[in-house]
Amino acid sequence: MLKRLFFLPLLFIFTMLCFTEANAQRILGAVSLGMNLTQVDGDDFFGFHKIGLNVGPMVAVPFGRKKNWSVSMELLYSQKGSFHNGAVDSTTYKLVQDYAEIPVLVHFTDKKLVSGGVGFSYGQLINYKETSNSFYDKVYVEKSDLSNYDFSIIGDFQIRLWSKLWANFRYQYSLMSNRQVTVEVPYSYPRVQNVQQQYNNVISIRLTWVFNQEKISKRPKQQSGVETF
Repeated sequence: MLKRLFFLPLLFIFTMLCFTEANAQRILGAVSLGMNLTQVDGDDFFGFHKIGLNVGPMVAVPFGRKKNWSVSMELLYSQKGSFHNGAVDSTTYKLVQDYAEIPVLVHFTDKKLVSGGVGFSYGQLINYKETSNSFYDKVYVEKSDLSNYDFSIIGDFQIRLWSKLWANFRYQYSLMSNRQVTVEVPYSYPRVQNVQQQYNNVISIRLTWVFNQEKISKRPKQQSGVETF
């Protein structure tokens, strides 16, 4: 199942990239590299302190009368999780989740300079590691197994920096709980236990290079009746 998840989108993306030269106006190929700033809502630790990798190829198909709309699909290696560095007498906790992720988005691009998009993503958990170091026996009283799947909603913004290089800012949030945990309120008496659902909360900062994107044409300016560029 996992091999098929990797192979089919990867085959599709690289097949599309092979035809980008002949279909430059119809299919765009790109690759993105950047980082995730992540936290897990529902783990009682706050802040986007977990840093992970976000990298992978993309294909996009422009459409519409002016070709300023596009639909894209990516195949990403994306690291998510949570990190809390406690003091000497408190909990130090780290959750690392490695996903193979397939985002599908629809974008609108204005004047070939800025672009905004929304979409969904399917993530397959390929590896995870959870560690804690504290004076307490457990971080959670109880916890279910992590889900093997992560379905997310995405908001995306891009701005063109130079030539075919774009800066990409993305926000992503899980639509379904990744697992259920039971936490104990330490200052309550008698002790109160709360059942909480956990969700991945991700901010991505990336650079994207579009291989076969056309350059921005410079508009001529009128100065004393003479066109300048």
